[in-house]
Amino acid sequence: MTDMIAHLTRQAAFSRATYGPGPRTQGVIDHVTKELKEVAKCYEPDFSPSAWGDDGELLPRYPEDAARHVAAAKEWTDVAILGIDGLTRAISAAPPDWTFERVAECAVKMIVAKQGKNELRDWPDWRTAEPGKAIEHVRGKHD
Repeated sequence: MTDMIAHLTRQAAFSRATYGPGPRTQGVIDHVTKELKEVAKCYEPDFSPSAWGDDGELLPRYPEDAARHVAAAKEWTDVAILGIDGLTRAISAAPPDWTFERVAECAVKMIVAKQGKNELRDWPDWRTAEPGKAIEHVRGKHD
């Protein structure tokens, strides 16, 4: 199992060395936006799995429509990495003298705390939600 703090420390160090220091907020948002468009393309009617690379042994084990889901998963991975990059950049911009490890520890604590908060919130029944729209928590409790 991967140590999340060690991984985020590694990712933050790579990102700063490769893309430069600072929050780079607009750049990260721009990149996330592009990746979300790639996710959406995976579900368009004219999707072509060949345009997304060969997945070798993976696809034959899954249903016919799996290629689009595998391609989308790859794009969601990019979104997750970029989201974490934005998170660690925002954290390190506040106390710029923190080490990458301390930034990573803070990021993991924030992710865990937010998940806990979401679990305490009241949510509408997903079965009654409008498909294609966000399902948001009931306002007023654990905002």
